[in-house]
Parts: sequence; C-alpha cells; structure tokens
Amino acid sequence: MSPTKDQIIKAATAACKDTLMETLNIEFVDAGEDFVIAKMPVNKRVYQPDGVLHGGATAALAETVGSFAAHIFLDTKNYFVRGIDISANHIKSVKEGFVYAKATFIHRGRTMQIFNIEVTDDQNQLVSSCKLTTVSLPKER
Repeated sequence: MSPTKDQIIKAATAACKDTLMETLNIEFVDAGEDFVIAKMPVNKRVYQPDGVLHGGATAALAETVGSFAAHIFLDTKNYFVRGIDISANHIKSVKEGFVYAKATFIHRGRTMQIFNIEVTDDQNQLVSSCKLTTVSLPKER
C-alpha cells in the first residue's frame, strides 16, 4: 500500500530536523503516487553575494526533494539511498518569495533511480531544471 500525502509530508518533515534542510527552511508541501514537492524561502540566507538565489541552495533543494522521493517510494527498511549525481541548469534569477521543487521519476529501478526536478518561483516560472541520480544499496552486506 502506498503512503498517503499526509504520511509522506509528515515523514519528510520529521527527517529534516537538525539537518541542512532545516537550516535552509525547506518544507515539504505536496506529494502523490509519483512525485514530491518542497518549497524553500528566498532571502538573504540563501543569496549569493549579489542578492539573488544561490545556485548551490537551489541544487540542495533539488537533491533534497529527489532523495526524499527515492526514500518514500523504495524499500528503505532494507536499503539506504544516496545521491550519486546531480546537474542543474539555472534559467532565471529569484530575489524574494519562494522556490518550489517537484521531483518526478524518469527511471525507477531497484538499484538506480533518476529524477527530473523542476524548480519554479511563486509565478510558476521555471527557475532551474535539475536531474538527480540516486542509488539504493542494501543496509546489510
């Protein structure tokens, strides 16, 4: 049985405690059978020196939402998930508001997963297009 939206958001919120995600104020806001969405405020905490959203913060948001999607939709009782590759094409600058990252599967394998992650602003305009590859490895060897 697939977890409900509320179960996914509750688990994601709990996992963020005392992590980079909490530092960046990343909040999970929606989920479905094949996607997860999180948002992050754009403010001076995530700026680059010239006062716009830092690409590294955007990449951290993308990796967070993609990695968590892998955790939710795979067997994490017996496997752990690690990001092994992320790429980000930054298209638009953002100075304020929120950015939203939506992770959807491109490939959902037992060992390797590939996600498309679109990061948008408050007007639903594309800010960054990201791709994340994760690997699932057995917890016991």
